[in-house]
Amino acid sequence: MRSWLFKTEPKDFSLQDLQNAPDQTTGWDGVRNYQARNRIRDEVQEGDRVLIYHSRGKNPSIVGEARVVSAPYPDPTQFQPQHAGFDPRSSEDMPRWFQVDVRYVSTYSEPLPLARMRQYPEFADLELVIRPRLSIQHITDRQYQQILALCEPEMSVPGGLVSALYG
Repeated sequence: MRSWLFKTEPKDFSLQDLQNAPDQTTGWDGVRNYQARNRIRDEVQEGDRVLIYHSRGKNPSIVGEARVVSAPYPDPTQFQPQHAGFDPRSSEDMPRWFQVDVRYVSTYSEPLPLARMRQYPEFADLELVIRPRLSIQHITDRQYQQILALCEPEMSVPGGLVSALYG
């Protein structure tokens, strides 16, 4: 199981929108960056963890977690001329853009702002710190555990409780 950070603008789609979706599940559509698309198409797998990052507003933050619940498949919005994600160069037999379905898992008790992450040397190699514009980012297991400890302080106790719950 891998961990990912998916960025979203909360005015367009928030963690609460995911929580309120039917079955708390939705397709993660609208990715229109080739590197992010390649990660969704080639690396993201069913069962992977997803940290949801609200990228706009006063305090951009990791706010919660979701789980990937489908294999990658063509993003249907690329074929819809009325949709903002329409791509006239895509075709059903040669799609350019892909998505996965994600399901809500939790809202963190303490959102983790980017400004706070930058204060910790442990996050110096975090893609969000060094390449903040990429919308789909890999999170190492070490980074995931550190993020979880900061977002869910009551769960970061000795004895591997975090690993038992999320590992």
